[in-house]
Amino acid sequence: MHIHILGICGTFMGGIALLARAMGHTVSGSDTNVYPPMSTQLEEQGITLTEGYDPAQLEPAADCVVIGNAMSRGNPTVEYVLDKGLPYTSGPQWLSEHVLQDRWVLAVAGTHGKTTTSSILAWLLEDNDLKPGFLIGGIPKNFGLSARLGETPFFVVEADEYDTAFFDKRSKFVHYRPRTVILNNLEYDHADIFPDLEAIKTQFHHLVRTIPASGRIIAPRDDAAIMDVIERGCWSELEYLGTGQEGWSTHDIQPDASEFSVLLNGEEQGVVKWSLIGQHNKLNALAAIAAARHVGISPANAIDSLSRFESIKRRMEQRGQVNGITVYDDFAHHPTAIKLTLGGLRKQVGKARILAVLEPRSNTMRMGVHGDSLGSSLDEADEVLLYKPKGVDWSVEQAVAHRPDTGKVYETTEDLIKQLVSRSQSGDHVLIMSNGGFENIHARLLEALANKH
Repeated sequence: MHIHILGICGTFMGGIALLARAMGHTVSGSDTNVYPPMSTQLEEQGITLTEGYDPAQLEPAADCVVIGNAMSRGNPTVEYVLDKGLPYTSGPQWLSEHVLQDRWVLAVAGTHGKTTTSSILAWLLEDNDLKPGFLIGGIPKNFGLSARLGETPFFVVEADEYDTAFFDKRSKFVHYRPRTVILNNLEYDHADIFPDLEAIKTQFHHLVRTIPASGRIIAPRDDAAIMDVIERGCWSELEYLGTGQEGWSTHDIQPDASEFSVLLNGEEQGVVKWSLIGQHNKLNALAAIAAARHVGISPANAIDSLSRFESIKRRMEQRGQVNGITVYDDFAHHPTAIKLTLGGLRKQVGKARILAVLEPRSNTMRMGVHGDSLGSSLDEADEVLLYKPKGVDWSVEQAVAHRPDTGKVYETTEDLIKQLVSRSQSGDHVLIMSNGGFENIHARLLEALANKH
């Protein structure tokens, strides 16, 4: 069967492409944002990529067109599919019907930490010989791919609350019907889809309604929004993350959370020593340990496996170092994630200078929904350099108005790179945050720094 995917370079749709290819299908696809690492892994798997949405890409017609949620009415290829009556479906629906049937699905949902937690969970299963399938919105370094079919019934999926497609406005995760679910956290996001937090809670409760009575939900007791979702009705087993004697908790051994003990109902299960940092990553790991236990992996074995976890591309990924200046790439794009990421780096580097570079690229950021909290989320940085992309609907300058000497806004990445090269010095840490390609700024900055020195 020939499957053609519209929006193939999105992290989710790229994973769908890899799974379809592994099942023996001929796979092609198109997108307007073709950039690594997704484009690279697709091409390595023999998947044909087309730039843009000329309907000619569907001549001859594919057997099925899988339409990504970034596609909307008016897109030339979408209109062609509808006019010609070609068979089409959404990515989540295709995944549900062709991959997840008869699988033990472990889903990770939440506003933050989905990719990291999914990657950790998949690795815990892999390192304990369960050989899971997975679809993750990033590329775990332990695997080198964002998706694979696996060899056992277990399948880990990053369960996104974003809408499914232009013709299906339910959240993606209602298609997955998981048996094990992590509800990491819940804040307001995706302002282009949801009018308020209550609307997102409703979707999360739709997910809770799909979990069988023998299934298990792992949730943080101190997250009020998650607890509100649970209180609307829960028919499955519950395990809590948090403090106290009931459920899962941790005790820091190192302040940057690179070493911590894990406790279940007040009893120590072991000590994690791993390469990641930050309180958010510690909680991601705790949730993954709890989920792995549901499929039979002991906490002690899971803790041991974490020592061999290698993180994910674009999650505090060190891209290079030139003359003592270290450049990182991170996917953070929500004020909470930005604050946690910077906080983790600060605890690791101590008093060394941090230069934070941010592209407010997500739809929610571009709409200015988080404008009031963005500035304070960057407080741990010594200097802040904001990129103002075209089409932003609010004054990005207000986020750095309280720091006139150490916060600037730039309208081109060329000017931003020049300023970074001018102001950075040996011992500095440059943290670049964006949920897009950011015009390949990381490689360009490293090259400019090398040329300077």
